[in-house]
Amino acid sequence: MKDTNDRRTKTTALFVCALWMASSAFANNADAEPVGAPGDGIEISAEDFTCLNDMTRVRHFFVDNILDDLEGTLEVAHSPSGGTYPPGSVVQLVPTEVMVKHKPGWNGATRDWEFFELDVAKGTTTIEKRGFVDVVNRFGGNCFSCHVRARPEWDLICEQGHGCETIPITREQIAEIQKADPRCT
Repeated sequence: MKDTNDRRTKTTALFVCALWMASSAFANNADAEPVGAPGDGIEISAEDFTCLNDMTRVRHFFVDNILDDLEGTLEVAHSPSGGTYPPGSVVQLVPTEVMVKHKPGWNGATRDWEFFELDVAKGTTTIEKRGFVDVVNRFGGNCFSCHVRARPEWDLICEQGHGCETIPITREQIAEIQKADPRCT
C-alpha cells in the first residue's frame, strides 16, 4: 500500500510541477501572440479546421497537417512506438477540440502543441479559446493537464496505454459525436 501511495505522490508532484512550468511559461509570455515568437509558431486561423471527414482517420481520431506534411504526421500517428509529430500536425478526436503542433521552440512546456476549443456550425468554425491554460474539454477538464500525462514517446497524444486518464465516454459515443460534426455534408 505504501508503494502505491508513494507512486501516486510522485506522479501528482510531477504533474503539478509540469502544470506549474507550463503556466509560468505562459505567464512570462502573456504579452506574446498566441502563435508564439516570430518564426517559431504557425499562423493558425479558424479556416484551418474543417469537417472531420475531410481529415485522415487514424484508429479513432483524425489527423491533418496544415504545412502539407501529412505523410510525416501519419508516420508518427501509425508508429507503434510513438515519435515526435512534425510541425503543422493537427490532431482531433471530436469536432470542438483540436491540438496543433508548432515549430520547435514555440513552447517547450507543451512540447510545442497548442490546444483549441472550437464552436462549430454548418459550414463554419470559430475559435473560442486557444493556448493551453484556459482551454478545457467538454467535461470541464483542462486539455493540457490531461495530455501532459502522456508518456514522452507519445508526444502528448492520449490513447489507451499512453499514460493519460480515460475520458468518461465510450468509443461508440465518441464515434456518434464525430458523425454529428455539423460542418460535414
